[in-house]
Parts: sequence; structure tokens; C-alpha cells
Amino acid sequence: MTEPLRIVIIEDEAAIRRFLRASMGPDEVEWFEAESGGEGTRLIAHKNPHLVLLDLGLPDQDGLEVLRSIREWSQVPVIVLTARGKERDKVLALDAGADDYVTKPFSIAELLARIRVALRHAARAMPATEAAYEAGGLSIDFDARQVFVDGEEVRLTPIEYRLLSELARHAGKVLTHRHLLRTVWGQAYEDSTHTLRVHMGSIRSKIESDAAYPRFIRTETGVGYRLIPEES
Repeated sequence: MTEPLRIVIIEDEAAIRRFLRASMGPDEVEWFEAESGGEGTRLIAHKNPHLVLLDLGLPDQDGLEVLRSIREWSQVPVIVLTARGKERDKVLALDAGADDYVTKPFSIAELLARIRVALRHAARAMPATEAAYEAGGLSIDFDARQVFVDGEEVRLTPIEYRLLSELARHAGKVLTHRHLLRTVWGQAYEDSTHTLRVHMGSIRSKIESDAAYPRFIRTETGVGYRLIPEES
């Protein structure tokens, strides 16, 4: 029998913890619950979960502090669950290392979809030496620096290639504007979102057959971009 998922939920609202337990049976998920950041961090260290669900409004410390602490020693997928719905809060959480961000109230169908994406991303996370990326008709040969869509080579500029490669190395995960600007252009360009949008528009014009219904790159409005790991 397949081993159930081990999920640590760090959430001080008992009603939400009950809702999540009821959404997935014990054969699917083994839940480990914490009401505080300190307790949650200890559970992660001892239970080695497949995924963490993290609230930002915790009684002992801010969830962003918990997230930064976790990222000092673990790359476990973390999905933030919070009532904070402002774009700035999303950017801060993603820049601190969250894999995704779900705003309360949320539907269980949406959360399950986000969990599946985070687990797929973790399963296929590529080491720095990975030679290629391929999913949904998009192929990237990192050694040759070549990009193909449905078998046809696509010519990208060096900047466009670096942007697409960074998205591919984190396929399924939202990369914030600041992350992409810092990685591709450097820290001095962290606020140059217009420059980023122009280059992303150019990439899309080359790899997407219909920008209104993207196969590969999804915009997370006000936050950043996500490479879709497979057609959806």
C-alpha cells in the first residue's frame, strides 16, 4: 500500500485544522498538528514531512519568521495559508521561501491542487547539474542553451534564455518579480518590474501560441510568474 503523505500543519485555529483533517482520509494523509511556530518547527525536524501548511498569524511569532527559520535547514515544500491577502504579503512569503500562497477562506479543491503542484515540484526539483527540462511540449537543453517548443527550436536572447531557465529550474513554483530581477539582472534592478514585463512578453510571443491561454508561463498578478510544469 502507498505510504500516506505526512503533512505538518502549523495553524492556531482548531476549526481550520478539523476542516483539513476531514478533507483527506487517514489512508491519504498523516497529519501532525501544531498551534505555534516553535511547536511546528520541532514537528518538522522530528517527523520529516512531505509538506508543510503554515499560517502567518501565530500566537508566538510571525509565520514569516517561522518560514525563514525552516529555510535555514530544510527545503520541505511549504504552502502558506493566511488571511493576509495583500500582494505585498504574498511577495514577502514567497521571497522568504514559500512554495505557494493560499488566502483564507479557501476551497479544499484549490488547496489540493496547490498541494499536488508543490509535491510535483519537489519530486522533480532539479540539481544545478541537471542537463535538461521537458514538460508539456517545452524542452530546454541547459548544456547547449537551446529551447524547443513541440520539437521546433525557438531563438531567445541571452536575457530571455536566463529568465526561462530560472523559471524551469523552479517549475511549478511562483517566482517573484524581485527574485527574477535579482537573479538575472542583479540587486540594483530589483525594482525594475517594467523591464521584466517587457522581456516576459517577448518570451511569451516566441513560445506561446496564444498568450491569452498560456501553455507554459502563468502570471501571478502583482507577484510574479510560474512555469506550468505540465499542460493544464
